[in-house]
Amino acid sequence: MDRRLPSKDEIAGYLKDRSNWGRWPDNPSAGTTNLITPAKRREAAGLVRTGQTVSLSRALPTEPAPDNPQPVQQFVKTIEVSDDVGAAMDYLGVFQHGFSVTHIDALSHFWDADGMFEGHDPNTALTFDGAKFGGVEAWRDGIVTRGVLLDVPKQRGGDFVRMDTPVHGWELEEIVAAEGITLEPGDAVIIHCGREQYAEANGGYYAPIGEPYPGLDGSTLPFFKDNDVGLLVWDMEDAAPNQYDLPVTVHGAINAYGLAMVDNALLEPLANACEATGRYEFMLVCAPLVFEGGTGSPVNPLAIF
Repeated sequence: MDRRLPSKDEIAGYLKDRSNWGRWPDNPSAGTTNLITPAKRREAAGLVRTGQTVSLSRALPTEPAPDNPQPVQQFVKTIEVSDDVGAAMDYLGVFQHGFSVTHIDALSHFWDADGMFEGHDPNTALTFDGAKFGGVEAWRDGIVTRGVLLDVPKQRGGDFVRMDTPVHGWELEEIVAAEGITLEPGDAVIIHCGREQYAEANGGYYAPIGEPYPGLDGSTLPFFKDNDVGLLVWDMEDAAPNQYDLPVTVHGAINAYGLAMVDNALLEPLANACEATGRYEFMLVCAPLVFEGGTGSPVNPLAIF
C-alpha cells in the first residue's frame, strides 16, 4: 500500500480536478447523499438484528467553557393552564458550527476561490435570510444508510490521534481491511479518532481558527472520493495546521465533492458497542431539522444494530 505523502499540488488536485460538479443535476444540494438509493436504505434496514440503538450526538452544551465559547441558549418558561394544571415551554438558540455542537454541514457552509459546490457564488447564494443554494432542507427526508465505523485508536493499539499523528488515507484503507468490511457507494463512514481521550489529556479539543488541533490529513481525500462515501461522521476534523500550507483540506470536500459531513460526533459509545458486538456495520439514521436555507443543523445520528 502506497504510504507516500502527497504534495501540496496533489492535495489541491484532489479537490479541483476530481470534483463531483455536474454529477447530480436533478438534486445538487443533496450532494453525495444522492448515492443513497431506496435499495441502499432497504439493505441498511436489513442490518438491524438486535434493535440496540446508540446515539452519536453530544448533549447540547449550555454552559460556557473554553471549548464552548458560544454556548447554546436555553430559557424555560412555565405557564398556568388552569387550576392545578401547568405546562413548560423552552426557547433554544444554537450557534451550531464550531467544535462543540454535533451538527451536519449543508453544502452552503463552505467554499473556496472557485465558489461553493457547483460553482455557486457565496455572495449571491448566501443572504441574511438563508442560503438560496445548498440549504440543509435538501435532507428533509433524512439520511438513512449503512454505517461503517473505522476505529483509529483500536487499529493503533489504543492511542488517540495526536497533533503529530494525523490520520492518513492508507490508514483508513488498512482499517477497512482489518475489519473485514467492503465499502459500498453511499455508505456513511464514521471515523473514531479518540477525541474524548485527547480532550481529557489536553484540556479539551476546541481551538480558535488559526490554532492547532489534531485530526485527518489531506491524504484521506481520495479515500472519500474513490469509495463514493455518502456521509462522513467524525469526532475530530481536518488536522490544523496542515503540512501542505493550505487553508483547509478535508472540509474542502464539501464544495468539491458535495460531501455531507457530521462534525463533533460522540463516537466513544459507538466504538464500545462495536467492540462488544464484534460488528462494525449497522443502520445509520441522521435526520436534520427541516430548516429552509440553513447552512447546517444540529443532529442526533443513531446507529441501530
